[in-house]
Amino acid sequence: MEKTKLSDYFYELPEELIAQDPLSKRDESRLLVLNRKTGEVQHKFFKNIIEFLKPNDCLVINNTRVIPARLLGKKEKTEGKIEIFLLNNLGNDIWETLAKPGKKAIPGSRFVFGDKEQLIAEVVEVKEDGNRIVKFFYEGVFQSVLDEVGTVPLPPYIHKKLEDGERYQTVYSKIKGSSAAPTAGLHFTKELLGEIKEKGISVAELTLHVGLGTFRPVKEENILDHKMHSEWYKIDQDACDKINNARKNGGRVIAVGTTSCRVLESIAEKGKDICPKEGNTDIFIYPGYEFKILDGLITNFHLPESTLIMLVSAFAGYENTMNAYKIAVNEKYRFFSFGDAMFIS
Repeated sequence: MEKTKLSDYFYELPEELIAQDPLSKRDESRLLVLNRKTGEVQHKFFKNIIEFLKPNDCLVINNTRVIPARLLGKKEKTEGKIEIFLLNNLGNDIWETLAKPGKKAIPGSRFVFGDKEQLIAEVVEVKEDGNRIVKFFYEGVFQSVLDEVGTVPLPPYIHKKLEDGERYQTVYSKIKGSSAAPTAGLHFTKELLGEIKEKGISVAELTLHVGLGTFRPVKEENILDHKMHSEWYKIDQDACDKINNARKNGGRVIAVGTTSCRVLESIAEKGKDICPKEGNTDIFIYPGYEFKILDGLITNFHLPESTLIMLVSAFAGYENTMNAYKIAVNEKYRFFSFGDAMFIS
């Protein structure tokens, strides 16, 4: 069943259910378990996820690490304030960015960041969608300068300051490049991952650098008119071997997060082994999509009318998804990035 109207994906969410802080213990968040064949719902805690995983299953995790992609600075000479968000690294110190206020960021304008002006940005081009192509100038290593002058951008619906920046990183994050965290992975602890591996479940790592486009609202009432943002990914031979072996041995391929899901579905071909690949994906998954490889999905609760709730609806079934969200609201689950989780199988 195709559901192509934006309003189909709206649900009422009381503001107090939007989690502003992470829990003190990652794996003590709640877990709504949804059977996509029957629509049956169970209520557990995330640490119980191991009960629902079987030997020979393969968990696919996204090992990206969030960078301090938010830059607060001033215009050279006039000192007018500017805010720049790094979106995509285009190479040679050139980035696609989001600039606020945009009217200040015209081609040729330059901005400085840091108390000692360690970083200078020059606007090279304004894209059709309003994003700015910017070239950076600095001394030393860009990532080190960024660590000094930038901050990690939290989602727009989180209004509290995060005391411990590591809580917006997964415990397995390692490849720097994301503007936002792959939040389904925030519930795992190193201990829980160790128990999962001991049970005979393999863990395959891939990388997808999450862009701020993930928070961009869908504005078209016909969702088919929505232009999906593009994100860079990479999957290596080791991960492919683990996934292919799980499938050969009767195990399930379970994506941790919509980001892992999007990579898998971008590279998979029905009935064939998956192979190492690197590139960009702008895959848009909504009801009617035929999944090629996914058997299970661990995910958080997503914004109304977002591409992410559309992806979940495609996998779990539209009616099942909207019913599960209604139950989660009634049961006062915590929503969005620092909120609770779902396991769909």
